[in-house]
Amino acid sequence: MSQETKPKSEAEFYQRDRRLHPPALTPDYKTSVARSPRYSMISLQNSISEMTGPVFGHNDIDPVDNDLISNYAKAGDPVGERIIVHGRVLDENAHPVRNTLVEIWQANASGRYRHKKDNYLGALDPNFGGCGRTITDENGYYFFRTIKPGAYPWRNWVNNWRPAHIHVSVFGSGFVQRLITQLYFEGDPLIPLCPIVKTIPDPDAIEQLIAKLDLNSTIPLDSIAYKFDIVLRGRRSTLFENRLEGN
Repeated sequence: MSQETKPKSEAEFYQRDRRLHPPALTPDYKTSVARSPRYSMISLQNSISEMTGPVFGHNDIDPVDNDLISNYAKAGDPVGERIIVHGRVLDENAHPVRNTLVEIWQANASGRYRHKKDNYLGALDPNFGGCGRTITDENGYYFFRTIKPGAYPWRNWVNNWRPAHIHVSVFGSGFVQRLITQLYFEGDPLIPLCPIVKTIPDPDAIEQLIAKLDLNSTIPLDSIAYKFDIVLRGRRSTLFENRLEGN
């Protein structure tokens, strides 16, 4: 995952830079203690169905699926700062990744998810569901209209707060080809304080997860825009274990 969109020279293979990724066990992020593996990873053989499906088409997407301001609204607009999140999905050679499914989910403006296990004191918004999806066009472009999510506390240490963020999922051509990440917002003072963010050892990698303010795409008197390009591994990606990763 990267926001670096400057074209690179074509290459047969790209070396995986593991310095960009956090180790599985990072005790300051308490959940990782229970979730991190204790044994060496094994490689599982994929089935044909896993490698060849699903196939997403525009008929699978409703016209308002990418508009979180209206796709759940029942009796009016949701409360909060109206924003646009947009960008391109690109491979590592800056080629567009066309017709790929992009999904997002998020908390509402008060920092509350529409989930039965979210018991934060922030109010639920009856006009905001917090989920959306779209398919990239021939240029790899995607676009969402939504409400800027609020920060919320979480039970890591006594006074930890998650920065405002949106979860992003990008599907490849098979069920096992899925990238899930989070985007943050430029200028949020909670980003460098978050124990999850601090597990990432490379400052440049953290910057690649921050959506940048884009006044050129802002709609005056309506919505502030943020740009977030998603750069996947190259078309000729390096071998990982015994299979091609990202193809």
